Amino acid sequence: MSSKHPLLNKNLVLLIVCQGLFLTNNVTFIAINGLVGLSLAPVSWMATLPVMGYVVGGAFSTSIVAKSQNYFGRKISFQLGLLVAVLSALLCAYAAISKNFWLLVAGTFIAGYYSANGQLYRFAAAELADLSQRDKAVSWVLAGGILGAVIGPNLASWTKNLFDTPFLGAYLTLSIAGFIGIGVMQFIHFPEELKTKHHLSAGRSLKEILAQPVFMVAVIGASLGYGVMNLLMAATPLAMQICGLPFSDTALVLEWHVIGMFAPGFFTGSLIQRFGTLKIMGLGVLLNLICISIALTGVDLHQFLIALFLLGVGWNFLFTASTSLAMTAYKPEERDKAQGAINFFVFGTMAFTSFGSGALITSQGWNILNIGSLIPVAVTAGALIWLSGYYKKQTIPQ
Repeated sequence: MSSKHPLLNKNLVLLIVCQGLFLTNNVTFIAINGLVGLSLAPVSWMATLPVMGYVVGGAFSTSIVAKSQNYFGRKISFQLGLLVAVLSALLCAYAAISKNFWLLVAGTFIAGYYSANGQLYRFAAAELADLSQRDKAVSWVLAGGILGAVIGPNLASWTKNLFDTPFLGAYLTLSIAGFIGIGVMQFIHFPEELKTKHHLSAGRSLKEILAQPVFMVAVIGASLGYGVMNLLMAATPLAMQICGLPFSDTALVLEWHVIGMFAPGFFTGSLIQRFGTLKIMGLGVLLNLICISIALTGVDLHQFLIALFLLGVGWNFLFTASTSLAMTAYKPEERDKAQGAINFFVFGTMAFTSFGSGALITSQGWNILNIGSLIPVAVTAGALIWLSGYYKKQTIPQ
């Protein structure tokens, strides 16, 4: 009998590396784009528009990525995304040098195409493992984000003053990371590439898929879970700067936040298999509430650190379990349209919260931002209670 763990095949391990590179890009963008934006923006409330550009670009790209995934297959589509990552990082670097705010926004918008591709890594993971290991495969690939947790904030900190232009070194390093990702992706074999499907219309219509209670709650959990996390995370570098804390403290907080986001991935899949998706999503909601409560107690380093770490863990439980829940609601031939729809809602919510984050933190402050985040948390909790009741009704004979 082989002692090799069924998850640890070459393809999945390499995809975990790609996830780490993706999160390095993502976290570095979050860490620096608000600060670079603040230094270049015509008015302060526009500071997080470069962050918003990143997620709006992702939302805009979801349908394009779904079509490219369907037509070219996983590997080529993912490599196209990595190529865009290289080009967009170089464009942002030039924007920083030339002090062109709107070019920076354009660069992050283009980078959204890479983000829309990277968001599909978790779904691709399920195809690289046995059916019985699907939940674990998703959570393990998400756990690859730990690489981004360690590298991203420290990369921003180490390269901040590498050149006369602040954070220019970070953008240039991200372009190198994109080239590395292209090379790694070349060695991954995705099963469905043996037979590429060319008809996005196969299976049920998107309206029918969206109308399912299970799919609706999966979308709510994934999008609002990401929205709350993004609302608070995008504002943190600005909030800490406003509070007079050095960027080294900001990098530390973001590092532990992203560790919280992805370290649980090593066991979240097992928790889902043991307790079920709804209970793990509920635990994520509870952790969000605790995070907000701690954030409202003050603005010292330890309060930012603990709150953002719990926010990351809560996001992991919500997002991983929502992904697992969504995969029960569509057929293989409906994969691209269903996954594209989920990512569209995720990116749309992130776009709204990215803009709201900058506007609220610069005009209303950290406390109002946290109080406002209670609304999507409450909506998510209500959706979980509703679906739990729906399940119970389905088991009662009529």
